[in-house]
Amino acid sequence: MESFSLILAIVVVTALAFDFTNGFHDTANAMATTISTGALKPKVAVAMSAVLNLVGAFLSVEVANTISKGLVDETGIRPEVIFAALVGAILWNLLTWLVGLPSSSSHALMGGLIGAAVASAGIGAVNGDVLVTKVLLPAIAAPIVAGLAALLASRMTYALGRKADGRAAAKGYRAGQIASAGLVSLAHGTNDAQKTMGIITLALIAGGSLAPDSDPPVWVILSAGLAIALGTYLGGWRIIRTMGTGLTDLQPQQGFAAQTSAATVILASSHLGFSLSTTHSVSGAVMGAGLGRKGGVVRWSTATRMFIAWGLTLPAAALVAALAEWVCRLGDWGTALVAVFLVASSFAIWRVSRREVVDHTNVVDGDAAGAREPEPAGVVTTAMAAVSPPPTGVTEDLAATVPAAAPSDPKAPSAATPV
Repeated sequence: MESFSLILAIVVVTALAFDFTNGFHDTANAMATTISTGALKPKVAVAMSAVLNLVGAFLSVEVANTISKGLVDETGIRPEVIFAALVGAILWNLLTWLVGLPSSSSHALMGGLIGAAVASAGIGAVNGDVLVTKVLLPAIAAPIVAGLAALLASRMTYALGRKADGRAAAKGYRAGQIASAGLVSLAHGTNDAQKTMGIITLALIAGGSLAPDSDPPVWVILSAGLAIALGTYLGGWRIIRTMGTGLTDLQPQQGFAAQTSAATVILASSHLGFSLSTTHSVSGAVMGAGLGRKGGVVRWSTATRMFIAWGLTLPAAALVAALAEWVCRLGDWGTALVAVFLVASSFAIWRVSRREVVDHTNVVDGDAAGAREPEPAGVVTTAMAAVSPPPTGVTEDLAATVPAAAPSDPKAPSAATPV
């Protein structure tokens, strides 16, 4: 390794800080449904997810190479540009965490990198083909594919388990849900930890510490894995609440179907080198699973806010990164000013979050978490539910709980009269 300048050290530390926010921002992707259905206790769930995120970081470097070698032109990219990109990504992660919206950390990073690169070297610094094929198209396709897969898997699960013993089936699905949640955590480490590896590798290349087209060094892989694991362990409880109970209400069968579908999509994308959003994949799977049970309701008001956040992620992070790059261009004092702004903004967001504390003690507590009023089924939910067979026991449960109406005709048979 050649020279390791102060600005390069700042970039590496900031990248690991982003990786940390990525961890607690995306914990919900793996563990929200497992926690909401009671399959695992909150602290146990995030601890398991943290370990598997660390393991997943060592499984592949394909996504890291997409970022460090393909998205932007390595030549002419200075470490200050990468620092500005990270500032945009971190602030967007913290803002969406504050309001409990599961937006994409991946797209925040992509947007920051694009905005800073364009501000520094012009639009030609961005590889448009890579942006479209490995970032934008997967962003659109992932939630749709994962949602359809989870919807079909939920219906198949209910159909196959119709004659199974209720308690035994519930135990089996909870065990399957724990296993599938572990698979999502492993996939998250494989995909998301690599993005920080890629950004650090790009910074090392830009700073002259690595040769162009180099793979991430082992210390970069290890540090990125540890940072995302630590963030995951601390838990993004606000987003877990939204994903677990704010978007839809899931039974163990649906949770198992959602997590298995999302993990399959994420692992396949990681193998192909697509910089996929795990948030998009899991959110799509959760909504698909919610529609997979007759009577299941997706809270479209929450989903709409989430979709808006998804659409704003790339441009918002890009704009903040471009402004940060412009200030950094003023010299060392400009870079220092941006660093102070980042620290001060992060602290202010944390202080605001203390006004309503959400943690492992109240993440599934309806009163403490500010339970939402039931949302009436919309057109989409009603249409999907109409063609879905009821799960075992639903008809009997309804018959037992709904009293028979008094017949208007005295001669008409009552509910208790055999016909």
